[in-house]
Amino acid sequence: MNSMTSTWRQRRQAARTRRAIDEALARSSSPAMRDELLTMASATSYLRR
Repeated sequence: MNSMTSTWRQRRQAARTRRAIDEALARSSSPAMRDELLTMASATSYLRR
């Protein structure tokens, strides 16, 4: 049961992170900032699936 809870928490955290990245991309003020955000997101492997 503990591993199931842990898996669920990891998935929820990943979903929150993806949403935060999507929001930051939507608010980015320039193409350079968007590229930087995408680079950081890909380094943490939380890009959209």
